[in-house]
Amino acid sequence: MKQIQTNVVFEVLELSTSKIVALQGSSRSGKTFNTLLWIIFSYCNKHTGRVISICRKTLPSLKASVLRDFLEILKHNELYSEIYHNKTSNEYWLNGNLIEFFSLDMGSRVRGRKRDLLFVNEANEVDLESWNQLLFRTDGVEGQVSCILDYNPHDQFHWIYDKVLERPDCQLHISTFMQNPFISDTLRQELLRLKETDPELYRVYGLGLRGQNRSLVFRFNICNDIPDTAKLVSRGLDFGFASDPSSMCETYIEGDNMYVKEILYEKGLTNQDLARKFDALGLDRRDEIFADSSEPKSIEEIYRMGWNIKGKKKYEINYGIDMIRRYKLHVTKDSINAIRELESYKYVEDRNGNPTNKPLDLNNHFCDALRYSVVHKLSYPNYGRYAIK
Repeated sequence: MKQIQTNVVFEVLELSTSKIVALQGSSRSGKTFNTLLWIIFSYCNKHTGRVISICRKTLPSLKASVLRDFLEILKHNELYSEIYHNKTSNEYWLNGNLIEFFSLDMGSRVRGRKRDLLFVNEANEVDLESWNQLLFRTDGVEGQVSCILDYNPHDQFHWIYDKVLERPDCQLHISTFMQNPFISDTLRQELLRLKETDPELYRVYGLGLRGQNRSLVFRFNICNDIPDTAKLVSRGLDFGFASDPSSMCETYIEGDNMYVKEILYEKGLTNQDLARKFDALGLDRRDEIFADSSEPKSIEEIYRMGWNIKGKKKYEINYGIDMIRRYKLHVTKDSINAIRELESYKYVEDRNGNPTNKPLDLNNHFCDALRYSVVHKLSYPNYGRYAIK
């Protein structure tokens, strides 16, 4: 193999026996450049007759980044020849291997022919469906790398974390700019400056760790189930019907921890339907259910059916949010709609991208039910209790 200068990413790919290698990293960690070095100087030297696909979400970004780097590496090492370069289709032949570059907005290429090696550049720009279609058309050899994806982890929630990194045949490697000996001192100092000026940006672009959206209303963890030692606070109900779902949650407290579980999330339910759902869920009619007080007629109707449902008192939305944020929030893993809502429940941002104190009033049905379940009970913890002397 020709002597070339590489960093740790090249070594990771060279030694890996996993089908998928996920290269998560900071800005300027060299993950893309060293992946291209590995494809050119290792993979294409060891194999011939293979099809290698290198892709990114859009064609302009593909040409301006990974394709340009690929051609510069070839030219710098005197490997480039126009004879083997089809500029129209963005293909290059190297040692009998076809290296094709395409963008994922070209649907026919995503669902095109099979390949032996796949490299998805800036994979966090890509949707899950495109990833699956690419994966289905990638043939691999057991014990060898067949899929590579690189990305900056600026999203707190992404399909990569759940659908790729959790796979047993995936190897995760996190790289940082500090491990890249070829970065200029100027860029190194700029990234280090983030440590003081914007710690959250430094977490992502300096340390290569998953970001936390500053506009998210709630930080939360996903748990398997509610601990047996946690105590039920109450249930919250947000009414819906045609376009919005009715949403209901159970909320539990244990010390500084709040546990919530989605028990209902469905459109088209009348008040009679809701009462039947409560029975089907095995709810105790004596347990308190706090609902949106702006629908007193619905509350009264369900109450007359024998359920202990009450309208929550009028409080500012932020009052309930602040009350929840006093606790470490945990959501059960089977609360699919709740997790989806919480992942997108954000504060409105100003024109500079800074969060205001006003939550976005969109897709917040579970979030409203959660507020209803706690705001009265935790504001008046001794409500309903009497001392007999």
